[in-house]
Amino acid sequence: MTVVRARFFDGVRQNPFGGRLSGAQVAGMESIFRGWGLHAKAADAQLAYVMATAFHETAKTMQPVRETLALSDEEAVARLERAYAAGRLPSVRRPYWRPDAEGKSWFGRGFVQLTHRRNYEAMSDLIGIDLVAEPGLALRTDIAAKILIDGMRVGMFTGWRLDMFFGRGKADWVGARKIVNGTDRAELVAGYGQAFAAALY
Repeated sequence: MTVVRARFFDGVRQNPFGGRLSGAQVAGMESIFRGWGLHAKAADAQLAYVMATAFHETAKTMQPVRETLALSDEEAVARLERAYAAGRLPSVRRPYWRPDAEGKSWFGRGFVQLTHRRNYEAMSDLIGIDLVAEPGLALRTDIAAKILIDGMRVGMFTGWRLDMFFGRGKADWVGARKIVNGTDRAELVAGYGQAFAAALY
């Protein structure tokens, strides 16, 4: 698939970015394009949904972020602690963000939020980069793109894969949310995906 970049960026500038597009947003999308290049024979809709996931999970910045959008690890931990203490994280049984014996915190990082040490371990094996030794590498743009793309392609996050929803005449934009986060905001992310797809085609 060959993407005409000027046409693509003109399209997404209007929808879903609402008329403005920053240099950082463009750079983030370019990193995803580069990472996707290894899988260029996959369905265009798959790339569109990958872009939509990054758009949603990074609060539209298209840059790898820490969970809670904190600017430092310490602030991410503090924000999660406050939310936990206030009862705003009812699904959390064990506070995964608290530093372990090595002083490492396993809160979400990247284009898609990778949490828990076991998931950093599994992703390290998948992409061939030691995220356990240095969890902060998940914030490096090229590595974050690999985590996002490879994780969604093989079903690393939830067991659901991109090719279960897109390709060979199928495009389940709403159901595809299961790849990352169940049904949370599924219709919203589906709309983003369709906007990216319109710019790609």
